[in-house]
Amino acid sequence: MPELSRRPYLLRAMLDWIVDCGYAPHLIVDATSDAVQVPRQFVKEGRIVLNISASATQSFQIGAAAVEFSARFSGVSHRIRVPVEFVLGIYARETGQGMVFTEEAGQVPGDANTSSGGEEDPPEATTPAPERP
Repeated sequence: MPELSRRPYLLRAMLDWIVDCGYAPHLIVDATSDAVQVPRQFVKEGRIVLNISASATQSFQIGAAAVEFSARFSGVSHRIRVPVEFVLGIYARETGQGMVFTEEAGQVPGDANTSSGGEEDPPEATTPAPERP
């Protein structure tokens, strides 16, 4: 049996953490594939950032194969479908804290590489310096 992708599980866990902290979760998506269904006019440099908070989406779900929901862009409703392999990361808008996925196809299972689901800053986001006691 082929190994299941960890990405949907990690996405759900990070989404829960971000929401529990009271922050607005955002996805960073590689929109270069036709398999990614997003409004193309909002794609910049092959990427799109999607607000996935409950107030910004309808019928939101993270399945084993894709993240799917409906959202409004400039007042127009769009059905969004992002295969999980095209989700580059998830982060909290307010803090920039989250997880960036850099796992490549063909990576050796069980590799201790922390970039395959480790926490990193999202592109162009800053994480506040830790407080000192």
